[in-house]
Amino acid sequence: MERLPLDDAWPEIAARLATHRNLVLVAEPGAGKTTRFPPQLLDSGLLPAQTRILVLEPRRLAARAAASRIADERKWRLGGEVGYRVRFDSKVSAMTRIEFLTEGLLSRRLQSDPELRDVSAVILDEFHERSQHTDLAIGLLLELQQLSRPDLRLIVMSATLNAEAVSKFLDDAPIVRVPGRTHPVRVHHASHPLLMETGPRFLDAAAGVALDVCEGRLPREGDVLMFLPGAREIRGIAERIGARANALGFDVVELHGSLALEDQDRAIRRAEAGRKKIVLATNIAESSLTIDGVGTVVDTGLARVVRFDAAGFSRLQISRISLASATQRAGRAGRQGPGHCHRLWNKLDEASMPAFEIAEILRTDLTDPLLLLLGFGVTDAESFSWFEKPAPAALRGAIETLNELGFRDSASGGLTDRGREALKLPLAVRPARLVLEAAAASSSKLGAKLAALLSEKDILLRSNSRFSGSHAESDILLRLHALNEGGATVDRIAKQNVLKVVAQLEDAARTLDTKRIGRPQLSLDGLDDDE
Repeated sequence: MERLPLDDAWPEIAARLATHRNLVLVAEPGAGKTTRFPPQLLDSGLLPAQTRILVLEPRRLAARAAASRIADERKWRLGGEVGYRVRFDSKVSAMTRIEFLTEGLLSRRLQSDPELRDVSAVILDEFHERSQHTDLAIGLLLELQQLSRPDLRLIVMSATLNAEAVSKFLDDAPIVRVPGRTHPVRVHHASHPLLMETGPRFLDAAAGVALDVCEGRLPREGDVLMFLPGAREIRGIAERIGARANALGFDVVELHGSLALEDQDRAIRRAEAGRKKIVLATNIAESSLTIDGVGTVVDTGLARVVRFDAAGFSRLQISRISLASATQRAGRAGRQGPGHCHRLWNKLDEASMPAFEIAEILRTDLTDPLLLLLGFGVTDAESFSWFEKPAPAALRGAIETLNELGFRDSASGGLTDRGREALKLPLAVRPARLVLEAAAASSSKLGAKLAALLSEKDILLRSNSRFSGSHAESDILLRLHALNEGGATVDRIAKQNVLKVVAQLEDAARTLDTKRIGRPQLSLDGLDDDE
């Protein structure tokens, strides 16, 4: 195997782990932390024989790519010594010793195995992304370690994080810093300020820069990676540059979370011989994985970020990225050689860009993490081991919502029977309540379809989401008929994903105890399907 900086740093890491159960590993891009550290820890003799290491990744693509890379480097079988577990897909077996999984799956695992009996170490990779699941995971794991698993090792890894704060939280865990193996990246700024919009003007300007790079009017090395805020903008750019880029020898490839996993894999592979590639990506490509062949980045400076709105719901909103994200994105161009980064904002814009992203736990609805905590017996959310405690008002608002949904007993503060049934469903609390009502009314299939349509990416193509018709009086009814009937108005990939969720929810609904849910509040007798 090619030697990486993490290999040279291993003696120091091993010495630290010999005297402390926890570790904070700050490894710059290209150091090899994700693919080298877990197998080195397994081989170190620091863990019991026949044990398992869990590696938490923020994204499905990163989990699968890292497991595949380790299997390739070690000549292991994927699903054998190393494997992964993500939504709708897994390759693990009884012999798996290193298991990559997305962060949200840890909570489900802890529900079925609160002691993590076959696990000796949990690694939280790319901790700087700080989703709700990340914050919940590190708090639950620390409490597990302190209460009943003092032998459990916790390792936090990232290229950019507040290492001292994490170290203090993990009982003054030692910090090891590992330099990266990156090449110089020349950063080019636009002459105009950042466009805080994603309409035609934005798409035309961004497409113009992409074509300037492909045609050589702007400097380029290797393949091109372009960061865009979402799938809609990715499609808009693809439509604008597709024909011209293809004529220039560039394959235009999309990379975002709603793609099928096989299509995501295609995006990270090197282009075919004689061809070049321009990858249009969301911030899924910001960290965790190397997209083979990329030497040039085009950064629009925007992302869709989940925020809590005044109506009490978490919504995706367009936001400018942080300086830390801009640094991460630029670094993608220097993973395999010298590169270029073209930023679609001027240098003055950076004075008003935040240094880091605000953690999701501080800006989103807390009903889902609080329901999970109730499932673990944590009735006082204020006293939980938060890495960064949410605002008291946000906690109170979430508790009130759980009371109203019938998931929390306001008198005892504990979980109700209905709340326990809700935890069986892989859903947020509001659509979970919908599925419980449907199950009580003997309409689980309909409830599963409605919950999936409300929870997943919209199945209607944007240009057709507001057309008139016999069912246009209800936005959810419009989508229900489109799911059942299909047609040219439907996003095929989004529909496939919704149908997968429907099947998963129908399976979960079969495990529900309708007696614990209670009598239905709605009577469906005598109503037709639309009603």
